[in-house]
Amino acid sequence: MTIAILSALPQEQEGLVHAMSDAQGTAHAGRMFWRGRLHGHDVVCALSGIGKVAAATTATALIERFGVRRIAFTGVAGGLGEGVRVGDVVVADEYLQHDLDASPIFPRWEMPGYGRTRLPCDPEMTAALLAAAQACVAEAGEDLRAAHATTAPRAHQGLIASGDQFVGTAGASSALAQGLRAAGHEVLAVEMEGAAVAQACLDYGVPFAAMRTVSDRADDSAHVDFAEFVRVVASRYALRVVDGFLRRLAV
Repeated sequence: MTIAILSALPQEQEGLVHAMSDAQGTAHAGRMFWRGRLHGHDVVCALSGIGKVAAATTATALIERFGVRRIAFTGVAGGLGEGVRVGDVVVADEYLQHDLDASPIFPRWEMPGYGRTRLPCDPEMTAALLAAAQACVAEAGEDLRAAHATTAPRAHQGLIASGDQFVGTAGASSALAQGLRAAGHEVLAVEMEGAAVAQACLDYGVPFAAMRTVSDRADDSAHVDFAEFVRVVASRYALRVVDGFLRRLAV
């Protein structure tokens, strides 16, 4: 059963492709897809692209062209939830699209034609991803604290929101979190692609799981040292978590 490892950033994908055996690249739909073997699994690695449409296109290509039957997604996100700090990892159990609003025809955040606001992640894959994330932050915590003077990193599980905008001010972050919370959506992190991949996977009946390394608090400091954080922290997290995830996942 082929599994796709979808990365949001090239720095995350590089280590994964290097770790694969018999890696072969294929250009399709303006993207590069890397096929090979990793920890006993047939794997396809790809970059999602930025934004929901790009990510949905990539997910569809993985399913239609490359025949993947499971998709796992790594990347970075801004922390929204209480206690979610820079350097933490959030494993999604559900997704929603925070910029979806077809009201008054449909309730805000409800997906037209689906009768739901949230998109589920696969329980088995999510459990394996969470266990791998917990092991990763336990092992890598001291390195992260030394490099970035942060508190000890933690792994969280919960709701992640996606939208086609970079949430980069304290005002926007607060308004987003408060609006969703008032409607019963306690969001831990925000990014730009995951919900679209979750929707494509729901349509095709393909199990899906995702993790995000928290790179910022989705506020006015969101742009500070982002490239350095990705290089030093997020890319290493992605490699370690995917490694542990695949070792825990049944072939």
